[in-house]
Amino acid sequence: MDFTIRQLNRFDRAPVAALLSRIDAFYEDDRAIALELVDGSLDHPDNTGYLFFVAIAGGGELIGYVCYGPTPLTDGTFDLYWIAVDPAWAGQGVGTLLLRRIESIVKEDNGRLIVIETSSNQQYALTRRFYMKNGYVLAETIKDFYLPGEDRVTFVKYL
Repeated sequence: MDFTIRQLNRFDRAPVAALLSRIDAFYEDDRAIALELVDGSLDHPDNTGYLFFVAIAGGGELIGYVCYGPTPLTDGTFDLYWIAVDPAWAGQGVGTLLLRRIESIVKEDNGRLIVIETSSNQQYALTRRFYMKNGYVLAETIKDFYLPGEDRVTFVKYL
């Protein structure tokens, strides 16, 4: 497990786009939204409310990233918006360390709760297991949220 975690910088934009293209679970619309958040954060780092960390392999390649931020109009609640790990690095602890990094920072910022929303679609089954393995619990399921037959599944973790 030879990688480091650091904040996103301008040079990470293309590698994040490449990473997103390698993840089969993401639709093209998903990728576009994820990159829109990256672009907004890079262009206006103090104004978006989105915070990013990237995982960089020993050879310098970007192998994962996470996007999170405080939930507007709440006291100590944060949303995890995106977490992605290069499929070649899946199961090697990259996602877990990205989660641990943001959990630590959220605690330092007096955060008390992290909320994650995902899909019930079968292609996200591993993602849902990953969240549960890392201490997140199922809080709610909203039937047919994304489209008929695809529910929104919400996980939470109290810190």
